[in-house]
Amino acid sequence: MANDNNMIQPIYPCLWFDGNAKEAATFYCSIFKPSKITADTPMVVKFELNGKPFMGLNGGPYFTFNEAVSFVVECETQEEIDTLWEGLLAGGGKESQCGWLKDKYGVSWQIVPTILSKLMQDPEKAPKVMKAFMAMVKFDIQKLLDA
Repeated sequence: MANDNNMIQPIYPCLWFDGNAKEAATFYCSIFKPSKITADTPMVVKFELNGKPFMGLNGGPYFTFNEAVSFVVECETQEEIDTLWEGLLAGGGKESQCGWLKDKYGVSWQIVPTILSKLMQDPEKAPKVMKAFMAMVKFDIQKLLDA
């Protein structure tokens, strides 16, 4: 069947879990608001985070997550960064650097202030901002603005 140029094809990630897709979906739904589980079968859990569709697949132990794929979450305020950061680390997540972390399921996230792209477009400020955030684990908006 030919693709009608007026038709938008839905695209969403499928996350492979080792039997705990519903647990992971419930975890993510507790962190991102508004969110909800939209379908739940023994093999597949569909859920929405901030209105964006996701699918969790109970595929078994054959594949694991790595940093080659991550989810970027842009935050307006330091409070948003702090809340998401702590929520995603809960239960065994691991911090990295420059706003990156892995949650307890091994999924990589980048928690980034929305102001960062604007600061990086300023040719005078960009090198100072980059030096500041390269030294950060979790982003600190005020330190970026002060750089």
